[in-house]
Amino acid sequence: MNLSLVIPVYNEAASLPLLYEAIEKALKPLKQKWEVVFVDDGSRDSSLDVLRTLAEKNLNHVRVLVFRRNFGQTAAISAGIDHAQGETIVLMDSDLQNDPADIPRLLAKLDEGYDLVSGWRKDRKDNRLTRTIPSNIANWLISVVTGVHLHDYGCTLKAYRREALGGFRLYGEMHRFIPVFAHSIGARIAEIPVSHHPRKFGKANYGLDRTVKVILDLFTVKFLLEYSHKPIRLFGGAGASLMLIGIVDLAYIFFRRMFFNVPASTSPLLLVGVMFVILGFQSILMGLIAELLARTYHEAQHKPTYTLREIIQGKQKKK
Repeated sequence: MNLSLVIPVYNEAASLPLLYEAIEKALKPLKQKWEVVFVDDGSRDSSLDVLRTLAEKNLNHVRVLVFRRNFGQTAAISAGIDHAQGETIVLMDSDLQNDPADIPRLLAKLDEGYDLVSGWRKDRKDNRLTRTIPSNIANWLISVVTGVHLHDYGCTLKAYRREALGGFRLYGEMHRFIPVFAHSIGARIAEIPVSHHPRKFGKANYGLDRTVKVILDLFTVKFLLEYSHKPIRLFGGAGASLMLIGIVDLAYIFFRRMFFNVPASTSPLLLVGVMFVILGFQSILMGLIAELLARTYHEAQHKPTYTLREIIQGKQKKK
C-alpha cells in the first residue's frame, strides 16, 4: 500500500458520501495503491451506517474502525495510524472543510525530501472570534515554546512518511503536536497553504475550551521533549536555585544577628530561608527519583535514546 488516509469521524453522516467522492476524484489520477481508514469515534448519528455502506461498496479502498464509545480525536488518529498500511499517511477531517484536492500537492512536497508536510489554512473559513483568533494565539505560543515554527498546528490535513510517526504515542489533545514530536526525532518538516471551506453540515465539536486544553498539554510536551531523558536537570536546577535563595536568606539573617544584634527568631525571613532550603533539597530528591523512573521506562521497553535515519554500508566485492 502506497498511501493511507486516516479520517476520524464523529457525527458527520451528511458529509461522508461527498467526502469519499472528493477523495476518489483526487486520488485516482495518482495511480497509486491507496486506502481510506475511517475511525468512527462513537458517533451518535447515522455515521456508522454510512461508513458500513461505503466499506461494502469500496472493498479495496475503505476500512472502518469502530470505537466502543467516544474517545476523542487524538485516540481516533492514533488508532487510524496503527491500522494504516500505507508507506505515506495523510490525516484529514471528515467535515469537508479540508479539501482532498490538496492531497496531491502535499505528496508532491513530501517527494522533495521532507518527512512531514503540514497544511496551512491561510484563508480560514471559521468564526474569527471563537476559532481563528484563539487558534492563532495557540499556534504562536506552540511555535515559541517548542521551536518548531508552523502557522497552523490545528490543521488536521498533513502528510507523513510512516517512519516520522514512530517513537512516540499520543494522549490527551496531543495530535496537534505530532510535528513537534516528529521534529524531536529528526524529521524534516515543510508547510504549504491549503484550501479551507465553510462547514456545510452540522456544527463544530470544539470551542474555546480546546485552546485551554492545548496550552495545558503544551507544558507536558515541553517536559517530554526537554527533560524526559534528563529530569534531574529540571528538578535539580530548580532545587539548587531554591536552596541558593534559602542559603542567601539565612546568611543575611546571620549577618544581621552578628553585626547589628537583630534577633533571628522573631524575623519571618528565618522561616522563609529554612522553607526554601527544604524545598530545594526535596526538589533534588524528586529529580533523582525521576531519573530512576526514566531509566527504568526506557530499559523496560527497550526504547533507544537515539533514532537512525538510515544505515549506509558499502557493497563488499565478490571474490
